[in-house]
Amino acid sequence: MKTDIAVKKVEDYFHVLPEDRQLPMQRLRQVILDNLPEGFEEALQYKMPAYNVPHSIYPEGYHCDPKEPLPFMAFASQKNFIALYHSGLYAMPDLNEWWKKEYAKAVPTKLDMGKSCVRFKKFEHIPYDLIGELVTKVKCQDWINFYVANVKR
Repeated sequence: MKTDIAVKKVEDYFHVLPEDRQLPMQRLRQVILDNLPEGFEEALQYKMPAYNVPHSIYPEGYHCDPKEPLPFMAFASQKNFIALYHSGLYAMPDLNEWWKKEYAKAVPTKLDMGKSCVRFKKFEHIPYDLIGELVTKVKCQDWINFYVANVKR
């Protein structure tokens, strides 16, 4: 996908997607927005739709690049799959275990997951309701507290 072309804001991202990805990606965005806890903000970050803690709430920003807001989750259209990136799945073992258990109940195919990346190769198997529930599991202030206590150096 050529995300460099005319992608300056989240809405633009969907216009450059292949046709078969537009609906699942827009639906994924809507599920996230419908369930996103107060405080998180949608933005284009790292050339993909992302949800972060804005500098207005956490002025220190991301420790790797303080000019960037504190990342929390994102999603993207990759070459062979749609990816959901959720920092809590990587950093919070209890959340990770919950996700794996619930995913196995909700989806007929095996979980394809990296550290924080869940890959969906079959778009019809994207568990939108489960993703909506996942989004609600970590409140903005809880993410900041966890980040400060466990990640920031």
